[in-house]
Amino acid sequence: MAKGNNVQLTAQVRNEFTRGSRRALRERGGVPGVVYGGGDESIPVAVDLKETAKLFHTGRSEVFHLDIPGSGQIPVLIKDIQKRRGNVAHIDFLRISMNKPVRVSIPVEYHGTAAGTKTGGILQTQVTELEVEGLPGELPTALEADVSSLEIGDKLTVADIQVPKGITLHASDEEVLATVIVPRAVEAAETEAPADADEAAAEEKTDES
Repeated sequence: MAKGNNVQLTAQVRNEFTRGSRRALRERGGVPGVVYGGGDESIPVAVDLKETAKLFHTGRSEVFHLDIPGSGQIPVLIKDIQKRRGNVAHIDFLRISMNKPVRVSIPVEYHGTAAGTKTGGILQTQVTELEVEGLPGELPTALEADVSSLEIGDKLTVADIQVPKGITLHASDEEVLATVIVPRAVEAAETEAPADADEAAAEEKTDES
């Protein structure tokens, strides 16, 4: 699969498109897919699922070559992974050019221990992927987000993310990525406390009168 610093995946051209042929392909450990983009015609392909799965975490932003009989080695990115009942059902490969920017979604990796979690808060992450654009060879495999400075009530937004030079992030600066919240049980107890105090004061006033 790997040759030097280049990653290569072998594919076969699919000529049958029935439900039975797709089932037989999956039983052999394969998965159907399609190669498209770049102004050329789409190519229906079949790839080995285990070999392709090794690229799922990095394939969204790292270029590799799909070796297709009759078409040669084509530089591609994994554009989409379609699942059915938890299993990979189809893979879209995007044909790319190394000197043309591409737009892909890459994972957000959260690092550090939020300060607020040490005083009873809970870290909630709301975004797992962000869309970026850049030349294929410059795309990061992930965007790093440091949550260590977050206290209870603090929020980490897109504006706090460090984006590599040459990469454009397609998201609003105000979009919330993560926040540290007060546990509901604690919040409910704090909300009820003033009410209890007010009731006690009212009772004391009634007794005095």
